[in-house]
Amino acid sequence: MNDLQKARSILESGNHTCVLCKGDAVYISDKSGIAPMVGFISEGVDLKGFSVADKIVGKAAAMLFVLAGIKNAYGEVMSIGGLEFLEQNGIGASYSVLTKKIINRSGTDICPMEKAVENISVPTEAFLSIKQTIRKLKEAESQ
Repeated sequence: MNDLQKARSILESGNHTCVLCKGDAVYISDKSGIAPMVGFISEGVDLKGFSVADKIVGKAAAMLFVLAGIKNAYGEVMSIGGLEFLEQNGIGASYSVLTKKIINRSGTDICPMEKAVENISVPTEAFLSIKQTIRKLKEAESQ
């Protein structure tokens, strides 16, 4: 079983949202959205060469995968924009469901993380925009 198959198997067997594998190294998260990748990158976790299996992969997640140096990515649901960004950056990509857009949790609009990276093509800039969007959303929730 290769790293991507292992990550996908762990994702599907548990109630996890994001699983990263490289050899014997495995990172598992149950946090929602792109929080797992934002956390790993913020903490300086070296994910170069890892394979990832994630519940939902839009362009925002794809940009974080590129930034982290991910080798292969699987999304249970993947957006066309996410797939294109992964392919443009040489990351092997697979999915169960391909969709036009990633929708927010209430189903009323485009996901705020997707909006945050809509007009960005550089992963480092995307990371900053995503963190800023998360901060704004948390501020709005606390008011």
